[in-house]
Amino acid sequence: MVSGDHRLTLPDLLSHRAGEQPERPALVVAGVGEISFGEWDRRANAIAHGLLDRGLPPGERVGLLFDERDWIDFAIAWCAVMRAGCVSVPLSDRLAPAEVRHALTDCSVAAVLHGAGTEPPGAGRWRATPAELDSGDDSPVRRGVAPGKLAQIIYTSGTTGRAKGVGATHANLAHGVTAGPRRRKLAHSRHFLHAFPIGSNAGQTMLVNALDACPAALTLPRFTPGRFARLIESYGAGTVFVVPAMAIELLNTRVHERYDLSSVRLLGSTAASLPPVVATGLAEAFPRATIVNYYTSTEAAPAQTVMIVDPDRPASVGRPAADGDLKIVAADGGPAPAGEQGEVWLRSPAGTRAYYRDRRLSDDVFRDGWVRMGDVGYLDRDGYLYLVDRESDVIKSGAYKVSTIQVEAALYEHPAVTEAAVVGLPHPVLGRVAGAALVTRYPVAAADLRTFLLERLAVHELPSRLLFLPELPKNHLGKVVKPRLIDLLDRPGAGPV
Repeated sequence: MVSGDHRLTLPDLLSHRAGEQPERPALVVAGVGEISFGEWDRRANAIAHGLLDRGLPPGERVGLLFDERDWIDFAIAWCAVMRAGCVSVPLSDRLAPAEVRHALTDCSVAAVLHGAGTEPPGAGRWRATPAELDSGDDSPVRRGVAPGKLAQIIYTSGTTGRAKGVGATHANLAHGVTAGPRRRKLAHSRHFLHAFPIGSNAGQTMLVNALDACPAALTLPRFTPGRFARLIESYGAGTVFVVPAMAIELLNTRVHERYDLSSVRLLGSTAASLPPVVATGLAEAFPRATIVNYYTSTEAAPAQTVMIVDPDRPASVGRPAADGDLKIVAADGGPAPAGEQGEVWLRSPAGTRAYYRDRRLSDDVFRDGWVRMGDVGYLDRDGYLYLVDRESDVIKSGAYKVSTIQVEAALYEHPAVTEAAVVGLPHPVLGRVAGAALVTRYPVAAADLRTFLLERLAVHELPSRLLFLPELPKNHLGKVVKPRLIDLLDRPGAGPV
């Protein structure tokens, strides 16, 4: 793995690309427009001057609230804030107003930069669009930009509780990037495609790719399977990034039968593990592509495991990108042997992140370069990681522990099931039992589903309640909001299996 230049920051990399390839497209937003490296660099400098003219001191937090149609303005504002020595707080306007207010007030933003069609909540001393802040002075700005300085705060998805701000330094964000053109990644592509929202860790990674990779970043404001596949075909995209929810929609709508997807050589999935049947389906739908599953978190990035989908290890999320950066911790605090379950920890190869202004929680999750992932898993004898469940999602049912991931994987094997999510429900005797919410292609009798699952699951793993829905409740990242499912499954409409 290329370690990159540890002194290089992302604002520096933009300056370098602008000097080397000023006319080359850097970012393309389908149906909206594109921006070159030269224009990105010039406009970022002009807005950085505008921030300085407003009197913002170094280290101030600046909220960035944009719609996904505004990826270009967001990218400009994001770099401008860092060049001004301030800390960016990126947020998507897909978030609920209360979530936006929480993030902006939690980190005490001094100002909010926002899209022309976005109305930010009352927070900070002032707010402006990038156009309103453009000073017209595009001379270089680089105030207080240093590897160890805080550069950004990203708020976690908040699927199980209030979102937390995770701070990252310039060194963390720029880990592995390089100014050398011969070492740039994704060289097989002219464009790489994604549809991740602004303010997500996955979206942040795509923005870094736009600066660091050979191809231009191509994105679309709202993901639909048809539009996504049409962009692959029309641009001949060689690299595609998705989250599992998008992968499932692509397969369920069978876009590979209507569009030419043969240009794709790499399909990467991130944010959650791929159900084995979905990984197999992707390999069939994209026969010329290498299918890769990345496992990380907002807290752990850039640490990750990487798994090229392997029929012999369909449920694994792979091995660490760097040797020795993964461990399983047993209940006694020592390393768990192969095959034994324990807590999953990843070690960051860059300066570790931390929860902003929450020392107690940071001390619990970040320790000596290691990051507690909040997952239960185990390693096989070859060092491949298998996730059992989120620590908070493991269902303790009587004398057994039930993995929601394993139950979901079994449900996905049924030909009618297009989406599945499993949660723990209260039980007067066993403590908790499994309940499942499903989206199906056609009606399925509960008794038939139980018969199907009996061949794949133990009796204590079988869902005791079942709910069929037109769609699962998800957040703006496409992750299922499981507390909402618990409420739905506790209602009278959910029946026993």
